[in-house]
Formats: sequence, structure tokens, C-alpha cells
Amino acid sequence: MGEPSTRRRQQLALLTLCVAMFMAMLDNVVVNVALPRIGQDLDSGISGLQWVAEGYSLVYAALVLTGGALGDRHGRTRMFVVGLGLFTVGSAAAALAGTIGVLVGGRMVQGVGAALLTPGSLTLLGHVFTDERERARAIGVWSGVSALGLAIGPVIGGPMVEHLGWASVFWINVPIGVAGVALAAKVLPEIPPRARRIDFGGFALSAAGLCLLVHALIEGPSRGWTDPWVVGCGAVAVILLVVFLLLELRLAEPMLELRLFRDGALSGALVGGFTVSFGMFGALFFLPLMMQGVLGWSPSGAAYGGLPMTAMLVVAGPLSGRLAARYGPRLPMVLGLALCAVGLGGLSLYGDHAYYLEYLWTLFTMGFGMGLTFTPISIAVLQRVAPAQTGMASATINTLRELGGVLGIAVLGAVLTNRMTDELTSALHRLGVPAEAVGPIADAPTGAAHGGGGAAGALPAPVRQAVDGAFVDGIHLALRCGSVALAVTAVLVAVLLGRARPLAPAAPGEPQPEELAGARSA
Repeated sequence: MGEPSTRRRQQLALLTLCVAMFMAMLDNVVVNVALPRIGQDLDSGISGLQWVAEGYSLVYAALVLTGGALGDRHGRTRMFVVGLGLFTVGSAAAALAGTIGVLVGGRMVQGVGAALLTPGSLTLLGHVFTDERERARAIGVWSGVSALGLAIGPVIGGPMVEHLGWASVFWINVPIGVAGVALAAKVLPEIPPRARRIDFGGFALSAAGLCLLVHALIEGPSRGWTDPWVVGCGAVAVILLVVFLLLELRLAEPMLELRLFRDGALSGALVGGFTVSFGMFGALFFLPLMMQGVLGWSPSGAAYGGLPMTAMLVVAGPLSGRLAARYGPRLPMVLGLALCAVGLGGLSLYGDHAYYLEYLWTLFTMGFGMGLTFTPISIAVLQRVAPAQTGMASATINTLRELGGVLGIAVLGAVLTNRMTDELTSALHRLGVPAEAVGPIADAPTGAAHGGGGAAGALPAPVRQAVDGAFVDGIHLALRCGSVALAVTAVLVAVLLGRARPLAPAAPGEPQPEELAGARSA
């Protein structure tokens, strides 16, 4: 049997890259709907469940830049295959976990695999599709599928958890991953590796700094923001991250090329990717808790409730690629950020007595906004960096996207928890409930998220109403904070991309583009 045609090979390569990115993005959110059942089966508290959700994204964000460097040094296709294999192994380990520690470990192995496979995806896509228009369309499909993984996670996760158990959300990755490894080895192009120094110092500083920062943000609401441990972790995290940035500025071949940010258009795209994940990851994390814990929906019902967002992602992803190819990335990127801000802000207007049809428009708006945003970010980067630096630029996109999601869940979660605790303390004081009972009672929305049972089901009606009201107030404030961040970023991106000019080739004797952020003419 002969070699497949060039067109067929392109289609198979695009399929392989899309499937891998879909799984990597899916695992950011698919576990959220399974957390209540995991907590019951593995006897885990709230902090353990937080680490199940955050462990994957945190490891991914910390390692993805190193993954890009390893891809440069050992070959993009090789690192993609290794990463996909590790992701599959981590999925199997998570599915077989009998303790919360093993489950978190499996999630972290998944994060390592995702960090190795995603930086090379955009580079491989650029090598497979050499025509500019075909490349833009392919990136539109690839970005749309990646964004779809974020939205469809709860949709498919809810019924699977309800009927097959929580382990099924991890088992589904195993056969797909095995098939992806076999297909990738056959159809993906071999990109010659290049000698590159691995920045282990930068890796250690950034990984430690991010872990401590997220740990402080997760522990702050429960321990108190003035607790010595929380303050110490936060202070050490800031010091480590500052040292990391200073180190990267001094190295000839750093892990994170900070000179990329000298390009206004590139900076705008990267900030946009960070903020849309910051706002939307927080919403996608907390909405299932509200639907199941406060509104009383089943896991499947909450999952199907997210279908409008999924539908809009399917529509907007390819559309944004065509818009960016015709008008440039500025229009769809700014419009997408603005729609996400409107959707989040609009959702904060509805309380625990709202009907689904009343706030349905916000789900359509957020889904369409997310779909419009992801594609032009990738296109803007490919337009303005040299081919040799697309791997680093792609890794930077994914780092900031994942970091935005990690910080979105942690920061907006802290906002929610602080507001909820204040409101609940006042309400329970009026009901004569002692202050020391506030902490356990505040866990009721999470405990109730699986069918309304657990501790929450035993609460007296007035206490249950106080819990629901405080939780909704907390979610409203968190959503409004995310909306403001997205609106401000939309304005900033509009200004930065509006001022951007095509970069002219360097004249003889002048610094080359690779030396000045690796940019090339748009």
C-alpha cells in the first residue's frame, strides 16, 4: 500500500493534532463535574478536590516552556509522541487511583504529557500547511477544537459520571491516546532538531514560584490572608518569580523570551489569551457547583445545560479563523473578549431562583466570545515570529493560557470564598449558629453537588437558604471581577493591535529580527 497523498496526509496530521489538543484541553474541565463523586469515593476534603482540579493545570503551566525547549532540542514530532504517551499513562493511573494522592499524581503525569505535546502542535501545523490561507483555516479548526475541549468537558462528563462512575472520564483518554500515538508516528512531519541549551535554572525557579503562589491562593481563604504560612508562601513565590524574570533577561537562550513582549501586537495577543482563560476557567469551574449544589440539578442536567456554550464554540472557532485571515486578528480577538465580558457580567444578574431560559443568552454569548478569541491569538503569533521561534511562542501562549486558568480558579475562588464566608457568618449569627460551625456549613454547596445529598441534605431549611444565598453572592462577585478583567483587556488589546505596524526586514548591519523578539513581517 503506497504513501497517502499530500492532501490526505495533511488531513490526518490535522486530525492527530486536533485530537491531542482536544484531550489536553478537555482535562482542564472534565474533572470538575466528577469532583463530588470523587470526594465521596476517596473520602477527600475540599482542599484535596481543589488539588485534583488544579494539579493538572499547574504542572502544565510550569512545564510547558521547558517542553518547548525539549522539542527544539530533540525534535517536535518526537516530543509530541512522548507527551501523548505520558498523557495516556497518566489517564490510566488516574482512572485506577484508589486514594486522592494517587489521583493527584496521575493528574500531574497528565500535565507533564500535555506540556510536552502542546508546544510542538502549532509548529507542526505550520510545517504541514505551508499555504497562508490553508494554514489560517487549519489553525481555525485546531483552535476551535481546542476551545471545544474546554466547553464540552462538563457536557460529556456529567452523563459519564452519573452512569459509569468518575473513573470513566479518565478511561476515555486511553484508547484515543494509543491510537493518536500510532497515527502521529506515521503522518506527522519530521522537523530537524536544533542545538539548544535547556534552561534548568529557569524551570526550577518558575515551577517552584508558581506552585507556591497557587498554594497560597488556595490556602488563603481557609487559613486567613494574614496567616504566617500563607504570607510566607506568597512572599517566597514573588521572590522566586522575580528572580526567574531577571535570569531570563540575562541568558542568551532563555526558556521564556521576554523580548517577545516588545512587539505590541504580540503582547496584546498573549495578554488576551491569559485573561480569557482567567475569566472563563473560573466560570467553568464554579458554574457546575452552582447548578448542582444550589439549583439542585443532576450531573447530567448541569452538563446538558452547557450545550449552548459548546454549540457557539463550534460555530465561532472556524469563523474566527476566516475573519482573522480577511481582516487580521484584531477584530475577532477584541470582539471575543468583549462578548466574554458581557456574558460573565450578565450571568451575575441571575440568582438562585432564576429559570434556565432567563440566563440562556449569557451561555450563548460566552461560548461565541471564547470561540472568537482563541484562533486569532495563535494567528497573531504565527504572523509575527520567525519560524525558528514558533515553538517558543506557542509554548508561551499555552503557558499564559494555562496560568490564566490556574489563577482564575484560585483568585476568583478566593473572591467567592471570602464573600461567601462574610455573608454566611452574618446570616448564621442571626440564626444563632455558632461561628465555629461556619466552615463545615460553607462546604454544603460542594457536598450537595451530587444529587443534593451528603451534609447539605441534613441542614435545616433556614440554614440551607443562608448557604445558598451566600454562595450565590460569592459567585456573583467573582463573575463581575472576571467580567471587569475581560473588558479592560479588550480595550488594551484593541489599542495594542491598533498601533502595531508590519515589521520591516532588518537592513544589513542592523540587528536581525531573531535578535529582536524573533518577529517577521505580518
